[in-house]
Amino acid sequence: MSDLAASHALPRADDEQRLDKYPALGVNLMAQITSRSRLNAAWKRVRANKGAGGVDGVTIDTFIEWFKPRAQAVQEQLTNGTYQPLPVERVTIPKPEGGERHLGIPTVLDRIIQQSIVMTLEPYIDPSFSDASYGFRPNRSAHDAIDKIRSGINAGRKVAVDVDLSKFFDRVNHDVLMHLLAKHIDDKAVLKLIGRYLRSGVNENGKIVASRKGVPQGGPLSPLLSNIVLDVLDKELESRGHHFARYADDFMILVKSQRAGKRVLSSITRFLSERLKLNVNAEKSQVVNYHRSQFLGFTFRGKHLQIHPKSLQRFKQRVRKLTSRTWGVGMSTKIVKLSRYLRGWIQYYGIANSYQRCTDLDHWIRRRLRMCYWKQWRRVRTKVSKLLSLGVPTTLSVTTGSSRKGYWHSAKTPGINWGLSNEWLLKQGLVSLRSQWITLHYG
Repeated sequence: MSDLAASHALPRADDEQRLDKYPALGVNLMAQITSRSRLNAAWKRVRANKGAGGVDGVTIDTFIEWFKPRAQAVQEQLTNGTYQPLPVERVTIPKPEGGERHLGIPTVLDRIIQQSIVMTLEPYIDPSFSDASYGFRPNRSAHDAIDKIRSGINAGRKVAVDVDLSKFFDRVNHDVLMHLLAKHIDDKAVLKLIGRYLRSGVNENGKIVASRKGVPQGGPLSPLLSNIVLDVLDKELESRGHHFARYADDFMILVKSQRAGKRVLSSITRFLSERLKLNVNAEKSQVVNYHRSQFLGFTFRGKHLQIHPKSLQRFKQRVRKLTSRTWGVGMSTKIVKLSRYLRGWIQYYGIANSYQRCTDLDHWIRRRLRMCYWKQWRRVRTKVSKLLSLGVPTTLSVTTGSSRKGYWHSAKTPGINWGLSNEWLLKQGLVSLRSQWITLHYG
């Protein structure tokens, strides 16, 4: 494949300004997307992300053997424009705040092709996005978006305009999206392929349903396409001089008064409806003092960043699930899985001023694990024997083991805390949120 520079066509003299703004114009993008090196890189990314198979039943583990006899045909179909993506597999997951979120899982092959499209288009398109956009972009994170909001609060913008887009990913207008995409690229083969992905359909309980709108969450292409649509909103907010941050479809605008906030909410709701054909959830959208708002799982208290109560509620629900008796695995496996979750959670939420919160959560987690062990041992003889083996004195082992107190209450008693001490749980592999928080803040 020729290199990137060589793939540029000569621009028309009257199109130089447009080419500066949209550098992918005139580029043979499909040649890059279908190159062996790009597809191999895309496969490595998809394989690393793992994930379930799609409607064809092919998994990450079985893909190579399945693909070998089909590789040449797929390459030819992509090149001549006859490739037809398969429908996505509908997966429904509960939303933390209630309701359901619909995911669309493409086949492994379609994930690879989508990933190759993203890896090709992103270097051209991403630099044109707003600096206030942080979701699913290289070298940007949710923490950066939080910092942007904090800077606005510190500058005196104390009123938050919290706009909730109603089922954004399910309701993206295809005509609007393709019109915006065609501004960035003019490779008709790529536009045609992306259009086919948008219209590939959804497998719902064995029935293929046409997809006339929406960008299914679950495929590599979805984040880039959603950013292309919402960049129009970003540019509108910038032109009005607003201080805001956006992460995917979650965004917050800061203003200086309730009156200004209500005016902004009304005008932005109208803009989203008329320009982008998107609906705002009026019940969930609000204009409030910043400390009553939430953004990306956090809330703001003066200069302090705190974990929002709903985030803590979701955290405890997840810990309960990971330590549940209905999950038929041993305690050692549960602790491994739990600790993996705790590390990821504190990496995200650890930026908050949450030392005491982490300390309290550590106490709660340890008590819950002690309760789980106590339930597992069940019989009095087993409980006494286990406590003795853990170095608990005989009298205390017997009185603790024969107690009729409930499991949760027992988990706080001296005998169990002696045997299943903090140090003992640490040796089993349990991560301490408090220790992780200290490391994040003080090294």
